[in-house]
Amino acid sequence: MSLPPDFTVLQVTPELNSGGVEQATLDVNRALAAAGARSVVASEGGRLEQRVGDDGGRLVRVPVASKNPLTILANAGRLAEIARREGVDVIHVRSRAPALSALIAARRTGLPLVSTYHGIYSARNGLKRAYNSLMTRADLVIANSGFTRDHILAEHGVDPARVALVPEAVDAGRFNPEAADAGRIAALRAAWGLSPDDDRRIALLPGRLTGWKGQRVLIEAWAAARPPMVLILAGDDQGRTAYRAELEAMIAANGLEDAVRIVGEVADMPAAYLAAEVICTPSLEAESFGRTAVEAQMMGRPVWASDLGASRETVDPAVGGDLVSPGDVAAWTVALQRIAQTPTAELRAMGERAGERARRLYAFDAMVAATFAVYRRAVDRAAS
Repeated sequence: MSLPPDFTVLQVTPELNSGGVEQATLDVNRALAAAGARSVVASEGGRLEQRVGDDGGRLVRVPVASKNPLTILANAGRLAEIARREGVDVIHVRSRAPALSALIAARRTGLPLVSTYHGIYSARNGLKRAYNSLMTRADLVIANSGFTRDHILAEHGVDPARVALVPEAVDAGRFNPEAADAGRIAALRAAWGLSPDDDRRIALLPGRLTGWKGQRVLIEAWAAARPPMVLILAGDDQGRTAYRAELEAMIAANGLEDAVRIVGEVADMPAAYLAAEVICTPSLEAESFGRTAVEAQMMGRPVWASDLGASRETVDPAVGGDLVSPGDVAAWTVALQRIAQTPTAELRAMGERAGERARRLYAFDAMVAATFAVYRRAVDRAAS
């Protein structure tokens, strides 16, 4: 669906470092500019901020990552002023921290508010549940997967008519196995400390270093299975130096220094997926979408993921890869043994089938059209 000329969207995103929220923000920013609309992003910025301007949008710095009540109230005024100055048609908030600020700004300006529910937020008490529910007070709520939609309906009792299912998408142009040259792959392998004649199979776990991503489980399973492969843990520790030190100690204690490597943030993820033969995402908590699983499959790599959350949508064992009991070291040990025993040609065939499915279900153009349709619907609702 197209947008009217000069249609302007204000996306509110706490930071622009790494993660699904940030990537979704940048995707829509690029799509708006390509469609001839105007994109404004209110954020504290981060490593990826330059892409906002490079792709045709405009970044406005606002401390929207803050949870300080006074800052939240001040941000409401800042966002309202930005909306008036920029001629905004829709405000789109993507995180809980700025949700109240965006809600107040929308009410002050009379603009429709759209939210995207990107995560499955824990709620151990009524106060936390109320905080989480801020994301559902928008005029329309986007769920980034069927799993997330079901959670919103069950947890918050939202009218189903206000919830739109718009699965996140992956840019098949960027994540294209034909587009990554051998030099980029070789450079990554060298950066990971692998010599050109090291023919061991590589398993990649892409994800920030945090406990719920399951790095501990996979290291324990690796120690038990001892597969003739190399495990690459690729992701930023985001200041969690104690957790990284814990993982390094586990690796050393099990004598896995040559088999398991922590390599930090990887900028060239398409090449990283191609440098590996298989991808593992052993998350201990449900992924609301799980972008890395889709990216990897688009690059022709089969994925072994935890059997919970949206991974049940993004990974189909009948096509390629498998779903493994979450947190179950014994189950992951068996999975690693099976991966090691699977012929390379069979792994490649799995990856090709998974790639075809991912490109069909998570096309960038389909996500853009569905998001634009929500914007138009939000404007029409506000006018009625």
